[in-house]
This record gives sequence, C-alpha cells and structure tokens, in this order.
Amino acid sequence: MSAEIVPLRPRDSAPSLAPMMALTASGMNAVNSVILERMQSEIPLIPALAGHLIAGGGKRMRPMLTLAGAALCDYHGTRHHKLAAAVEFIHTATLLHDDVVDGSELRRGKAAANLIFGNPATVLVGDFLFTRSFELMVEDGSLRVLKILSNASSIISEGEVDQLTAARQIETSEEHYLKIIGAKTAALFAAATRIAAVVAEKGDAEERALDSYGRNLGVAFQLVDDAMDYDSDAGEMGKGKGDDFREGKMTLPVILAYARGDEAERAFWRQAIVGHRTSDEDLAHAVSLIAQHDAVSATRERARHYAQRAIDAIAGFPPSEAHAAMVEAAQFAVTRRT
Repeated sequence: MSAEIVPLRPRDSAPSLAPMMALTASGMNAVNSVILERMQSEIPLIPALAGHLIAGGGKRMRPMLTLAGAALCDYHGTRHHKLAAAVEFIHTATLLHDDVVDGSELRRGKAAANLIFGNPATVLVGDFLFTRSFELMVEDGSLRVLKILSNASSIISEGEVDQLTAARQIETSEEHYLKIIGAKTAALFAAATRIAAVVAEKGDAEERALDSYGRNLGVAFQLVDDAMDYDSDAGEMGKGKGDDFREGKMTLPVILAYARGDEAERAFWRQAIVGHRTSDEDLAHAVSLIAQHDAVSATRERARHYAQRAIDAIAGFPPSEAHAAMVEAAQFAVTRRT
C-alpha cells in the first residue's frame, strides 16, 4: 500500500461504541421491532433458525450506521427504521450463507445455525431474509435507496465468490485482498450509511461523504477482524481461533508474513494454505511467524489508516452528538479486541 498511514487523533480515554449506542438506542428499538415482525413465518423453522442468529447478539453496526447517518443529516422521520432493518437482514443472510460455505462451528460464541439446523435449511432461511430485505426496500418507495442497497447486495455476493476463489491461493496479493474485503464487508457499511443521506433528502456531496465514511469504516472493521483471528482466543472472537488459517483464507496477516518470510517460512505457508498443515501445532507456528514479522501490528496499522479516512470523510458536517459518536465509532472499530 503506497498511502501514508495516518494515525488516529489521540484521545484521553479508550474509545467506545457507547456514544453510538446511546445516540441510536430509541431508533434501534424501532428497528428491532421491525426485525422481529418481519422474520416471522407460518413455517416454524424460519423464525426459529433466523432467531438463533439474530438473538445471538452482535454489535448491529450496520443498522446503527443508518440511524447515526440520519441523525448526522438532521433527519427526524421514521423511514430509516425499516431500511435499517433491511440492512440487518442482508447482513444476517450473508452470515448464514457464509457459515455454510465455511463449515463454521461457532458464530457469536454460539453453535453456528448450520450445525443445529443443517446446511439446506440455513441456506434457504438466508434466502428468506434476503427477500424480506427487498420487501422493506420496496415499501419505502425510493428507487434511489433500492438501487443503492440492491447494488450493494450484488457486490457482496461477488466479493464472497472472489474470496472463495482466492482461498488456498498463496499468491493472493494485498491489493486483491483489499478488493475482496471492500466488496464483501465495506460495500454494505457504505450503503447502510449512504441511504441515510437519501432519506434525509441531502445532496450528492453528503451522499458521497457518508458512503466514504461507511466504506472506509468497513475496511477498517474487517482488517481488525482478520487480525483478531491471529491474536485473540475463541471466547473473544465468538468463533474458533485459527478458523481463517484452517480454511486457507488469505487475509492480510498471512499475506504480510508470507511476503516478509524466508524460503523455509514460505514453504510452510504454501503447505498450510493448501490444507496440508492444519494441526494445532501448525496454527501455533503460523501465529509465531505472524508475530515475528509484526503482521498483526501492520494489519492494525492499516486499519487505523482507514478509520482516519472515515473520520475525515465526515469532517464537513457541523459538530453534533451524531458527528462525535460516528468519530468515536471509527476509533473504537480499530482498538477493539472482540
């Protein structure tokens, strides 16, 4: 990456998501009511499976971004509640599909839905949640919103397929990796934030600013997630430590450790990524190599760069509670350990 790493502005205390949660608490109650209502079905398996994941917690960052963006734009209506729910349904559907593709055993510290309900049901309920999200978009009636969210859904799918084809490909470059996470993660962050400007009837400049905030925050968020796979335990992550390693995912810590390693280390990575070195001892060796080459630190450093870009993107908005909360959310995203 050629861009200079820009440090986050110093703070007197550790950043927190609490201001964002306080800002959006009332709106999130409304969003959660929509989610609960729209995940219902006459087919009992659908709400049971969807509820397993939705009730499992999570930060709900994406719908909170829609609400926070609306507050930043001084919007006082209620349209964004259904749209935030649509955003969460898109996200939940992708999680359900991801767990099937990855063969995951844990999600948010609980058994993954596919282990309990089976792969076919998990995929089909994911499809159901996608359809619910589009029903909510249509009900809103804005073709602009529909275009933004439907385009994001398409990009997410492309990103997931791109990640699948890049798995176990040791020569995956940092540029390719950033393209993957820009699609599979950052696209929905960007869309979730951008639609707030549309609902608030703001202009192109505000739309672009919120898009840039969400997109850069999404990249930062995913970079930290990928770093945590190599410096956090399963309890902290809510999934098994080393999942990315055993699945042969070329995330940035691996890309950097491979690029910085000697030939013996590269030989280990080539065997590991294709699936020939997946034991606990192999994982421990991988973690030691990543630590030796400061690959996690470098990944978190890049995350700070993108978080600062997110903060800079909304610099043109006047000071407000929403602005302060969104700045702190970006800072929190790159200092979190869970």
